Amino acid sequence: MKRTQLQLDDPLHEALRRRAYEEGCSMSELARRLLGKALGTASEAQPRGVADFAFVAAGESQQRGLTPVSERHDEALAEPE
Repeated sequence: MKRTQLQLDDPLHEALRRRAYEEGCSMSELARRLLGKALGTASEAQPRGVADFAFVAAGESQQRGLTPVSERHDEALAEPE
């Protein structure tokens, strides 16, 4: 993926920002999709949504008295002596 910069007038920027918000994606993602369609290079891949990541937080950790393990991760990962 290449990085680029675009100059947008205020109404176009606001329309892009609003639509990206409504679709739940970044302005960059929306611009890529719209440009891909306009230029005939759009991929067949569907944009991902929250439902595609239902596995996130599906597990449960054993914190063994290290609550919150998110702050005490070094202790949780330490080799037992």
